[in-house]
Amino acid sequence: MRFQNTRPRVAIVGASGYSGEELVRLLLNHPEVDLVAVTSRSNAGKTLAQIFPRFASHPRSRQLRFSDPKPADLAKEADIVFLALPHGVAAEYARPLFEGGATVIDLSADFRLRSAAVYKEFYAHDHPAPDLLSKAIYGLPEVYRGHLHESRLIASPGCYPTSILLPTLPLLRSRLIKPTGIIADSMSGVSGAGRKAEIDYLFVECNESVRPYGIPKHRHLSEIEQELGVAAGEPVTIQFTPHLIPVNRGILTTLYLAPAQHFATEEETTRLGEAITECYRAAYANEPFVRVLEGKSLPDTKNVVGTNVLELAWRLDPRTGRLIVVSAEDNLIKGASGQAVQSMNVVCGFAETTGLV
Repeated sequence: MRFQNTRPRVAIVGASGYSGEELVRLLLNHPEVDLVAVTSRSNAGKTLAQIFPRFASHPRSRQLRFSDPKPADLAKEADIVFLALPHGVAAEYARPLFEGGATVIDLSADFRLRSAAVYKEFYAHDHPAPDLLSKAIYGLPEVYRGHLHESRLIASPGCYPTSILLPTLPLLRSRLIKPTGIIADSMSGVSGAGRKAEIDYLFVECNESVRPYGIPKHRHLSEIEQELGVAAGEPVTIQFTPHLIPVNRGILTTLYLAPAQHFATEEETTRLGEAITECYRAAYANEPFVRVLEGKSLPDTKNVVGTNVLELAWRLDPRTGRLIVVSAEDNLIKGASGQAVQSMNVVCGFAETTGLV
């Protein structure tokens, strides 16, 4: 293991956003690492306790001060650096940190895609560091756990992609569903837009309001289709519609899938149901952060908010011939910071649940 005989030092670049704040909470209380640096240009010089009073009782909160992000210095101070920065900005920090010897865990989309051309198509600008794309590992531990040790550059998945990929990938790999005609409807809390003052995300604009956005080509489609295509062994195109709902956090996703086999009769439905049950059991029975619900239970954001858990459940609909799969997660934890810490635990050889339960 890379950090078998040392206690890793960790830093957070962009620690004042919602995902950054969750990283601070998780890493301050993580029993196996030391949080040694947090950066924020707007808060430089202030203590964690001043910016985040919720951490004021932690002994480190009055000692640790925000600083300007200086990659050369951070590469010397920290073994692992989390980037909680906007897309397009994170890559500018990732290169000097990576070249300086640090392990980089990036929460932006800058290294999630294998193709610089696809990145440009969806993010409307050239990739800042295309030569590093081949060095990055997609940080979905349930899928790429065995590869995380191989890289010092980990691209933590987006919140929507996590809610879609974890329910769908096992079904595609087992050839239980067709790779065509996939529809995903997702609803996200307002924190998914980040900590920023924009009219669309003011309380009065969001409260008592549900609205779609990013239609028909939300930028997360790029990594969703990339990973679905890997599982299917062929290009996959899906219909994805995200919605903003008036809650602070949480994502609920409903997937409409076409089973690969017909199930018009009761016997066919039973046989397919047993295959789906076994597929999810094989994929997730030993996964601490994926909860496959049984019986009449359905995913509910209230059961996962504040945790690194994704819930999922499924139903077969003989009337329409579709398989309906529903998932729920906390967009700031399993959809962002918690999953990044989960990847760090794998890289460091810690128990995967360390600091997350």
